[in-house]
Amino acid sequence: MAYSGEQRKILRNFGQRVRVARKARGWTQEDLASEVGVDRTYIGGVERGERNLGLLNINRIAVALDEHFDGLLPYRARRRRSR
Repeated sequence: MAYSGEQRKILRNFGQRVRVARKARGWTQEDLASEVGVDRTYIGGVERGERNLGLLNINRIAVALDEHFDGLLPYRARRRRSR
């Protein structure tokens, strides 16, 4: 699936936040993958912004990293609708 520039930015931002949290714990991608129950290549794809994760996997990563769920998600102000 081809993502828009904004969508790619969101995926990359999430991946960067996961990488920072993982490294802050001194973990390798394999360590995190083991905690989450996925393959290391999945974590690599997440960190590179190549994977559009499902809600349950986002939660599993947040729990493994002991992070608040919303702390891993990029904040974006809501756009106002034109009338």
